[in-house]
Amino acid sequence: MSDPVDLLIKNAWVVATMDDQRRELTGGWVAISDGYVVGVGAGTEPAPAAHRSIDVSGCLVTPGLINTHHHMFQNLTRAYRPMTAAPLFGWLQSLYPLWTSSIDEEAVYLAAWVALAELAMSGCTTTTDHHYLHPARAGDLLAAEIQAAIDLAMRFHPTYGSMSLSVKDGGLPPDDAVRNEDDILAESKRQVERWHDSSFGSMIQIALAPCSPFTVTPDLMRRTAELAEQLDVRLHTHLAENAEDDEFSIAQFGLRPVDLYEDVGWLSERSWGAHVVRPNPEEIARLGAAGVGVAHCPSSNMILSSGIAPVVQMRNAGCHVGLGCDGSSSADSGSMWQEARLAMLQGKLTAGADQMDARIALEIATRGGAACLGRVGEIGELSIGSVGDVAVWKLDGPKFAGVIDDPIEGWLRCGPLSAFHVLVHGREIVKDGLLVDPALDETLVRHRQAAQRFQP
Repeated sequence: MSDPVDLLIKNAWVVATMDDQRRELTGGWVAISDGYVVGVGAGTEPAPAAHRSIDVSGCLVTPGLINTHHHMFQNLTRAYRPMTAAPLFGWLQSLYPLWTSSIDEEAVYLAAWVALAELAMSGCTTTTDHHYLHPARAGDLLAAEIQAAIDLAMRFHPTYGSMSLSVKDGGLPPDDAVRNEDDILAESKRQVERWHDSSFGSMIQIALAPCSPFTVTPDLMRRTAELAEQLDVRLHTHLAENAEDDEFSIAQFGLRPVDLYEDVGWLSERSWGAHVVRPNPEEIARLGAAGVGVAHCPSSNMILSSGIAPVVQMRNAGCHVGLGCDGSSSADSGSMWQEARLAMLQGKLTAGADQMDARIALEIATRGGAACLGRVGEIGELSIGSVGDVAVWKLDGPKFAGVIDDPIEGWLRCGPLSAFHVLVHGREIVKDGLLVDPALDETLVRHRQAAQRFQP
C-alpha cells in the first residue's frame, strides 16, 4: 500500500484542472505531497489515503490564478481624488512627485504585503510586480517586496524595473525619479544573481523590466534584452497602452510602439508586454508569430480610458495572454476574480458572445499567465507534477441560487466572489475566506500610516 499523501482536497463539485486536456472532474479530488500535485481524479476514482484532508463539497476547485502585471507600491495612493479623472500621461506626471518623495523600504514592504494579501484572497497564488521606481536614496526596494512575499508564502515574480528618461531628456518622470543606465544594468544583474531561482517549483523568479518607451531610452531597452539573454531571465514592459503611447513613440522615435519593441530586440518569446491595447491587425500577427506574451489589464484600461485590448484576436494569432490587476492607483482593486470577469465581458462585447466565455477567461487567468512567465506545466494547472497551487471557490448563498448546470460559468457570471481556500505549494494561506497570517490587522494600521505620507 502506498504511503498516505500529505493533503487531499476532496468531494469538489468540479475540479477544473486546466491541464492539457482541460479535464473537468465531477466530485473531484486533488492529492498533494511535498508541495506538488501527486494525483487528480473524479469522484468515481479512488482517492489516496491522506494525513490531512479538506472537504470542499459544493465548491469549484481551480488552479491558483496568476497575476502578470502589477505596481504594488501604488496602493499607497489608492483612489487618490486629485488623480481619479486623468488619462495615463497626466495621471503619471501628477503622481510621480508624490511617489518619489516618500517611497522607502518600509513603505514598499507594507504596500507589497497588503497587495499580496488582497491578491491571495481573490484566488491568486503567483503574482508579478513591475516595480520601476528606484530613487537612489530609497534603499533596496526590490528586496523589501520580496521579503513581504516570503513572509506571506506567496509565489512571486517581481521585476527589476527602471526609468532613465526624465523630463529634461524628453521623458515623463521628474529628474529625481530616474537612474543612470549603467547603474540600472549593474543593479539588474545584481538582483538577478541574488534572488532568481530557475528551478522547477521555485518561489522567486526575477524578470527585467524597463518601464516604458516614455521613461527609458531605446539603448537601455536593447542592453536590457542582451542582459536578459545572458542571464536567461524574462523581459517585461508596458506596450501599446493608449493613444498617447502611440503619439509619443511616433514623435520621439519615428516608430509605432510595436515597431520600436521589435527594433530594440524584444519581439521574442522571452518577453511579455503589459496592456497591449492598440496594436493593429498586422502588429497582432507579428506579436503572435513571435510568441510574445500579453498581460491584459481590463480594469485599468477602462479607468484610464485607454481602450479595450483585442484579446481574442491576439490569442488567435498565437500570443500568450494572461491577466493583470495593474497598479492600485489606476485599477484600485487587486481582485483577480474581477479581472477574469471583466476579461470575459469585454471579450464578448468586442469579439462576439461566442468568442469568450468563463472557461476561456479561466484559461487566461491560469495557463495564459503561466505561459507569460515561462512556467507552463508547472503553475496554472492541476496535473501530476505541477505545483500544489490551488484555489477553492464556495458557490452558495443567494448569488449562486439557480446555478445547477455549469459551476464554471456560475463562478464567473455570478458574484462578486472571493476565494474560500487558497493553497500555495500545498500550504494554506487563505482558509474559510480569511487570510491565515495573523499580522493582517497590524499591517493594515501601519500601511495606513505610510499611505498618509503620500497623500498631502
